[in-house]
Amino acid sequence: MKSKSVWYCVAVTTTTEAEEAVAAWLERRFHQAPSIWSHPEQRISVVSIYSKRATAVLRAMKPAIRRGIRALAALDLDVGVATVTVRAVQARDWAESWKRHFKPMSFGNRLLVKPTWSRRAEKKGQSVVLLDPGLSFGTGQHATTRFCLEELVSHRDPATEQGFCDMGTGSGILAIAAAKLGYAPVHCFDFDPDCVRIAGENAALNGVGSQVAPIVADLTQLPRKSRQKFDVVCANLIYDLLLAERDRILERLKPGGRLVLAGILSTQFDVVAAAYRKAGLKLLAARTEKEWRSGVFS
Repeated sequence: MKSKSVWYCVAVTTTTEAEEAVAAWLERRFHQAPSIWSHPEQRISVVSIYSKRATAVLRAMKPAIRRGIRALAALDLDVGVATVTVRAVQARDWAESWKRHFKPMSFGNRLLVKPTWSRRAEKKGQSVVLLDPGLSFGTGQHATTRFCLEELVSHRDPATEQGFCDMGTGSGILAIAAAKLGYAPVHCFDFDPDCVRIAGENAALNGVGSQVAPIVADLTQLPRKSRQKFDVVCANLIYDLLLAERDRILERLKPGGRLVLAGILSTQFDVVAAAYRKAGLKLLAARTEKEWRSGVFS
């Protein structure tokens, strides 16, 4: 029997060159993870978000979406026609789309991230993060999230106690992975209540609900001084926030700790890096993948 639950698909047609940037923009706008369908020969990609919001609300958002996508062209990205469509779909269509796009990912011999429907077995000694993407940002498929996960694995020293802070937790993937790897305490927050709810559900699914308790918080409203500081801080946030709230971010980093910054277009990275160098940090490593550049500072 077919599901009668109706969802709506917001789809942006763009170029394969801009697909990652468009996907990230939609993730931040809707606080959901999109799916991407690409036609490499024609260099066309369709980036889709699935929502239960009323169709009238979504259609009213189309002009703002077009403006946001076309603004990416100012960053030397070819966004193509950037058409935006809204159509009704069955909930089952959304689920099947995720099963095609969300694949298991290994991070060395210490971490395996996989969807709940995957039967892939972990290697000996690997911690496993099970994730149902739901409607929140972060599955490990995006370059910026992968970079953060790799850094979590790289910086974990089992012989020491290390605290972790996840700013903009989304699905909770980084906080859950940190708890599985042995970081403690683990602190995570997001300004979107739906993300916090889903992150809490994912933490419970992974058996770390007592260690990972996401809270609703806005980075721009956090106290400028913090008594609690962490060995590793991940800020997978938009460019503007990383610049405007630099001091609030750094206030939560221990001296000698590691700060992982992601969510930055490669054309914006030098400006961000310069701002954090000015605050006394050193860029230890950076990586560019497609349109994105992420870095780790100390």
